[in-house]
Amino acid sequence: MATSGNRKLLALLQRPLEPTFYPKDDGKTVIDLPENYLTERYRPIGEALQNRFGNDADNRIPVRNVGTPNIAFAEVIDRRGGFSLFNAKHRKIAGDLIALFLNQPDVESLMSVASYSRDRLNPVLFQYALAVAIQHRPDTKDLNIPSFLELFPDSFVDPSVFPKLREEGAVVQQENRMTIDIPSNFTASDREDEQRLAFFREDIGVNLHHWHWHLVYPGDGPDAVVRKDRRGELFYYMHQQLIARYNVERFCAKLSRVQPLNNLRQPLPEGYFPKIIRSSNSRAFPPRPQNQVLRDINRVDDDVIFSISDLERWGSRIAESIDSGFVLGQNGQRIQLTEANGTDILGNIMEPSSLSVNRQYYGSYHGDLHNVVAYSHDPDNRFLEGYGVVGEFQTAMRDPSFYRLHCEVDNMFHRHKATLPAYPANQLNYNGIQIQSLAVQLNRPNAPQNVLLTYWQRTQVDLATGLDFGPQGNVFASFTHLQHAPFTFRLSVNNTSGAARRGTCRIFIGPKADERNTPLTYKEQRILMVELDKFTVTLNPGTNNIVRRSEQSSVTIPYERTFRSAAVSSQPGTEVYRFCNCGWPHHLLIPKGTPEGLRFDLFAMISDYSGDTVNQEFDENVNCNDSHSFCGLRDQLYPDRRPMGYPFDRNAATSIRTLQDFTRPNSNMALTDVQVKFTNTVIART
Repeated sequence: MATSGNRKLLALLQRPLEPTFYPKDDGKTVIDLPENYLTERYRPIGEALQNRFGNDADNRIPVRNVGTPNIAFAEVIDRRGGFSLFNAKHRKIAGDLIALFLNQPDVESLMSVASYSRDRLNPVLFQYALAVAIQHRPDTKDLNIPSFLELFPDSFVDPSVFPKLREEGAVVQQENRMTIDIPSNFTASDREDEQRLAFFREDIGVNLHHWHWHLVYPGDGPDAVVRKDRRGELFYYMHQQLIARYNVERFCAKLSRVQPLNNLRQPLPEGYFPKIIRSSNSRAFPPRPQNQVLRDINRVDDDVIFSISDLERWGSRIAESIDSGFVLGQNGQRIQLTEANGTDILGNIMEPSSLSVNRQYYGSYHGDLHNVVAYSHDPDNRFLEGYGVVGEFQTAMRDPSFYRLHCEVDNMFHRHKATLPAYPANQLNYNGIQIQSLAVQLNRPNAPQNVLLTYWQRTQVDLATGLDFGPQGNVFASFTHLQHAPFTFRLSVNNTSGAARRGTCRIFIGPKADERNTPLTYKEQRILMVELDKFTVTLNPGTNNIVRRSEQSSVTIPYERTFRSAAVSSQPGTEVYRFCNCGWPHHLLIPKGTPEGLRFDLFAMISDYSGDTVNQEFDENVNCNDSHSFCGLRDQLYPDRRPMGYPFDRNAATSIRTLQDFTRPNSNMALTDVQVKFTNTVIART
């Protein structure tokens, strides 16, 4: 039986280091390659291999011979080396490979070109480029690509579990295999203060989110792939919310706010010893000791060459442009940074993406901040060491330095936001709409109002797909992560306008005080406000009771989509999973809190839909539109005309000293005190 349609491409997205002709789907599927598609190592014994591995297969996928594709440009990246999207040469190669895959006239041709490429290219490069192409081709975009965790589990977990998983899979029959536990807090002891945040930084879902966001919003490639609505602004907002969440978690852990990486001449105080390996060559990601001095990077073989002075100059040029209110285009023209597009322009400049208005002048500020840290242990390749974890999207958030460098990038955006006028009353009010009450309650009988609970949860994940040359069948590992008890928002809203009104309900949570229990001013608190949800409401005349469950959040994706297995997602009837890996993991929707209960401000606002709408209706329950706050909508406009982060993205009038001052004049806003209590108990997911 032959696999038909575009689903055959999924066979190429399994066990990325096994040869393409090796059986897939637990031995049930074999890809039949033309002889000249085999690599030089296997071509002399091709017939024997096909006979050896093909006889017991239920599904056979014949690959059409379309000749030898020209992929020499991509073979420049070592098949067994690292692939980094912070490396400009690697980004360009990835963009060209994406274009090659996109330009194939049909799925059969794509299958052929991808089959030829798979065993010759760096596996992460191949998987990235093919995944981006699949997501953007009209004839494949409904395919459910595997989670990066399934393909490269060693990017996320302690590698000491892999020998145990292989042993269990090789010795024990599938129905009797036990689950192997992935240890928590394996990178440092409690003598290191930053280890209090390891549960957040090293969370599998957090790092999967970061990888997948950049998969949906690549920085380079064909213009049709890169040029998405408000792409640069979304780069700003997603990362701004990361920093806000991280700082709130630091307060929960009695640690101060993260300090920006604003002086590259000073040693980097935090060290990091990642203890994970790179799949392609099984070499460990290098560590960074405490007080590492950052130096000029001269990695000739990697084509990563820049100086500390270059970074300082790019940063100064961006700051000067922000202060002047315009950036310089490639021909020296002045491009105004307006309220409507300034953040978007700056996001594309700083990342940088191919949409940067002047990459030569503004450089690669954010990208090379990553690189200057990632190569700090071996800046001139003297010791032939690869980059550290900050050099890859799927591992970068593990390192404390990620948050320092992104705090610096975030401050650039705040600098721009400070040049904009405060929102006038008519952009904050919604006449005739009053929020009369706001509360949150756990979904359990007799639960007290405004008390949220967090705890540890142990979850199982099947890692068999990423265990190259490992056992057939499922091999499960378990890991522990933060979780919250499900809850519901309840709002009572009075519409006195005499007619039905539409609005957007925006819900945020923010800390009341810092790590020393010092109350926060509005100026401090507004950039720490964490978006929990955003949804459209219809308000009839009179009292309206709004009930919204936590799992409906517009920010998050549920466990099933963060950790779903390829086997499940490839089954018929699961088309709902498309475009779905992008989103914040739901288990980290709520900050950890403290055992005694940490007090937060819960904020809700109903904004006027006439100022929100982009004249585009969508159903948040269809096609994975539910995580649109961070990920937008596929092939559509970002579904909110307001600036991302509104109403907290700008400074308020100087008379506004507290969040209460900001809320009080606006009847369409409400504040409620909530407590987040953490219980140091591990509960297994049922």
